[in-house]
Amino acid sequence: MITHFQYKPLFKQANLPGWRISFYFRGTKYDGIYHKDGQIEWGTILPPKEDVMNLHSQIHELMLFHVYE
Repeated sequence: MITHFQYKPLFKQANLPGWRISFYFRGTKYDGIYHKDGQIEWGTILPPKEDVMNLHSQIHELMLFHVYE
């Protein structure tokens, strides 16, 4: 489960798409960029391959709730 999820606009103009995201998953901090098309560009630490689909789904749901409400 994702904890401490945070996001902020990638650009100062909030109407331009793209957000920096960060969160904890199983005790490891991850960060990256969430693009307007739903793709995630991971930061320096990549999640395990077996968790990527699950994380992508959870992040997408969180972004829908917070950004596209």
